[in-house]
This record gives sequence, C-alpha cells and structure tokens, in this order.
Amino acid sequence: MTVTGDLRMPLCLLERRMTVIRAKGGRLVVYSALALDETQMRVLEAFGSPSFLIVPNRYHRLDACSWKQRYPELVVVAPSGARAHVEQVVPVDTCEPDFQDEAVRFVEVPGTAGREAALEVRDGQGLTLVLNDIVGNLPRSHGFVLRALGFATDVPRVPRMARRVLVQDVQALRAQFEAWAEQPVERIVVSHGRPILSAAPQALRNMARSL
Repeated sequence: MTVTGDLRMPLCLLERRMTVIRAKGGRLVVYSALALDETQMRVLEAFGSPSFLIVPNRYHRLDACSWKQRYPELVVVAPSGARAHVEQVVPVDTCEPDFQDEAVRFVEVPGTAGREAALEVRDGQGLTLVLNDIVGNLPRSHGFVLRALGFATDVPRVPRMARRVLVQDVQALRAQFEAWAEQPVERIVVSHGRPILSAAPQALRNMARSL
C-alpha cells in the first residue's frame, strides 16, 4: 500500500510517498510515514496492525512523532547515521529491526555512511525495492526547483541534492545498484516520484552508470 501527499517547500510542492508493507502476522511496516486523516488511518488499520515505523533518513522525520503518539507500541527504526537527528523528534528503538518475516529486510544503503535506509521485500514473483532520497523519479513538469535539485528528471536518477548530503562513497553506492540489478527486481517504489514498474534492473544499471 502506498499513499502520496505534498510537502510545501519554497517555490514548489514536493510530492512524497509513504509505503506500507504487510508482514507476517498482519504486522505493518510503515516506511517514510505521512500524517493521514482519521478515515485514511482506519483504512490502513483494516490492512493490518502498525508495528514498525521506518524513518529512512533525517529529512523524513516530519510526521514520525504523530504516529508514535497514536501507536505507543510502534517500534521506531532509523539508519544508524541518522539516529541522532531522528531522535530530536521521536525516540528510536533500533537500527537493526527484526520484522519476524524473512521476506522483509531493512538495509542501510551502502555508500551513505548509514544515513539512508531501504527495504527489500521478497515474494514468490521476485523483489520489490523501497527506496527513499537516493532515487528521484518526478516528472520534469514539477518545476524548476525540483529539476535543479535533481528530483524531477526524464529518467530515474540519483538526485544532485542526495549526492551532496547523503552519498559519501560513490563507488559503494554504484556497486549496490549493480548488485540489486542482478536480482529479480520487479519494481522500485520511491519516496519522491513514480514507482518504477517495468525494466527495474535496467533502471538500476543506468543509475549506477550515471554516478
């Protein structure tokens, strides 16, 4: 399940996406949470029981506190390199979550010094990657500011801003993209932009070459 909303920024609106995975036992893993109204929250609660809240980097902590207030037992997860910043708004329980489901894996993205987290979700068909700011895939029509930051592009790519503030080791990130491309990746869900629903391995190879 995914939900999109807009974040008002200077001179633009940034589309952002929350992704929710239902793990074993109906436990929900909420990645990059958005605040929802009561009707939407009830739809989500019918999908499963919110159990884990993934704050994938320091910039995606905006709505984490409201989720923790609604679900006090929620396990808050952040990558190790972002933990201190996330804890300015909500306590972090762990940087190494156990979802009790071998099909769902938390990953600190190589090359980001623990600043960025992803999820790998496997099913009988293949692999879904849930990625955050290391991939932008908004249409160029979203405007000059987002084009300048590298989030609004003709093709999926690593945004300029993400390279500047998140990526420490380009070679390690390139190697991770190439490693993912060798797996049966069916789709890539990103926090900013359209999900990549076809030719996902080739998109990963292209992003690796662009670094």
